[in-house]
Amino acid sequence: MIAELICVGTELLMGQVLNTNAHFIAKELAPSGVDMYHQIVVGDNPKRLTEAVETALSRADVVLLSGGLGPTDDDLTKETVAKALGKELVLFDDEWEKLKYWFSSRGRAIAPNNKKQAMFPADAIILENPNGTAPGCIMEADGKAAVLMPGPPRELMPMFKNLVLPWLLEKAGHRLYSREIRIFGMGESDVTYRLDELIKHQTNPTIAPYAKTGEVTLRVTARCRDDAEGEALVLPVIETIRATLGDVVYDTNGRELAEVCHHALIESGRTLAVSESCTGGRLADAFINYPGSSAYFIEGDVTYSNDAKMRRLGVRKETLDTVGAVSEECAREMAEGTRKAANTDYALSTTGYAGPDGGEPDKPVGTVFIALASEDGTIVKRLNLFGDRDRIRHAAMLNALDLLRRNICTK
Repeated sequence: MIAELICVGTELLMGQVLNTNAHFIAKELAPSGVDMYHQIVVGDNPKRLTEAVETALSRADVVLLSGGLGPTDDDLTKETVAKALGKELVLFDDEWEKLKYWFSSRGRAIAPNNKKQAMFPADAIILENPNGTAPGCIMEADGKAAVLMPGPPRELMPMFKNLVLPWLLEKAGHRLYSREIRIFGMGESDVTYRLDELIKHQTNPTIAPYAKTGEVTLRVTARCRDDAEGEALVLPVIETIRATLGDVVYDTNGRELAEVCHHALIESGRTLAVSESCTGGRLADAFINYPGSSAYFIEGDVTYSNDAKMRRLGVRKETLDTVGAVSEECAREMAEGTRKAANTDYALSTTGYAGPDGGEPDKPVGTVFIALASEDGTIVKRLNLFGDRDRIRHAAMLNALDLLRRNICTK
């Protein structure tokens, strides 16, 4: 089954409203087994809307539309789609009564033009909207279908998840089942080179690589009847990928590095503190984003100045005077001082030149040192990162998380 999405609204074209509906629907549709090849944004213009609807109906089995179901004269979606499918709109008395009650229960008078929101083709499937005044509907004719949904995301999103998606799954007769493999420490080109034979000969499941900042994700997707069949199809492929790539694979269920570390710390019963210079609190924020992090996260220090490093963490003045704050020695002393002060099982530290200024001939911008202190000793890594300030800080955070992940997940 092929679906096409039309988002209606001049405000979308003018950038006055962010088109979150397209992102939401595409993401929800991806595992459904319904293909989507085109998305269109069109303004509240009857001629251009008609053209968009007719084009979509010519190349898709189902056209999904958001917006244009309100009571005003420029809300033309329902009328336009009905005309394209050769249907007349009639008043649904039950829907009109529901609309009148919606207004009266809120102490508001209903306007005569709201009546158009209760008009549909006689054979339409009504999609109830408990979050607003505009019901959606499904119109079908000549093997084609159009699904009309309101524009406000708080109305569209529950309608799509609760009513539209189940209808689509039943129509499609199959679905897509996906698992995301997360990789850190190997670039996309290296990943795809090592998996070249597997990717070349893929049928069902398929493997789709895509890069994020600092890491790589592989989506393994199977076309199947249900989740159990999908899992059985993707599992052998996932195991082959893990065996081929090794420990750069940090998760096979789409979890991010911080979440993997979060669960590992909770399961191990171990505690953590962090001290940060160049990452400026990002490392601490990565952990406390997850509910329950108070079980292990004791404290975080942003010790940006040399004075703070000495006063808060016990970094020696001699270290700062001789090798500087951006050094293996400083990162080590930061981590060890943090672990001692917080009395934790683990302590992470970061220090480096994020740019655009700073750096030295032997330590240019992008030089970062990270350290992990534990009962087994202290590990320090030098990183040579690239990009702008934000990218360097983000990559430093990810590397620190990976250092912890590699240590704690082997316990």
